[in-house]
Order: sequence, then C-alpha cells, then structure tokens
Amino acid sequence: MKKIVIQHTSDLARTETWLKYRKGLCDSCHGTCCTMPVEVRIVDLVRMGVVDEFEAGEPAKQIAKRLEKAGIVAHFNFKNEIYTLARRANNDCIYLDANTRRCTIYEQRPNTCRNHPQIGPRPGFCAYRPQR
Repeated sequence: MKKIVIQHTSDLARTETWLKYRKGLCDSCHGTCCTMPVEVRIVDLVRMGVVDEFEAGEPAKQIAKRLEKAGIVAHFNFKNEIYTLARRANNDCIYLDANTRRCTIYEQRPNTCRNHPQIGPRPGFCAYRPQR
C-alpha cells in the first residue's frame, strides 16, 4: 500500500489548520494526535493490561494512586472517574514508540484513541504533520 504524504503541517493548538481525516493519512504522520492528553476509563486500563479485572472493583482513587506512582497516569478526575495518561517531557504519550512513532499497545489502545478523530477537539479532522 502506498503511503499518502501531504506537504502540510498542522498546528496542534490551532484546529483550523488541521486536515480533514482520510484513510491512510496516519501511515505518513508524525503521530501528532499521540501528543494530546488521553483520557481513559477503567475499562480502557483493564484492556491495556495495567489494571486487572479483580483490581477494577477496588476504589478508583486507590487505583489512580497506584498508577500515578507507576508513572502511567498523570491525573485522576474523581467526580467523573476519568484518568489522564501520563506523557513524556516532550508531550508524547508514554505508549508512543519514539523511533517508529507508532503505538506500542495499538491492539489494546484506549477508546479515546480508537475513536480519534471522529471525536476530539475538531471531529473528522486531525493535526497531521509529516514524518521527519
């Protein structure tokens, strides 16, 4: 399959610069969406393998504390029981391979990632940046 390469660079902070998503665009992208905050729920954490089914029944705050200590979660919204995944200093998701710019847990990725860009800051558009 031939890669789609577009001479365009989106500004992550300016959604009006984002490209209309189309199949194959991710193959030549730098993985810009993987530098955005990723909100997850307990079902995502179980699928990702960082929380087991048994532990999922424990108090969410207790799970959040353990995952924060392990460097997997950066923030926990107690009211909505939404966890925000940790990111590296350069804002990359901790599950993004720095060399290949591909997700290391793709088959187990959270629903937020599965549903992007259909949902997000500008539904149907992505912050495309060509690979370097």
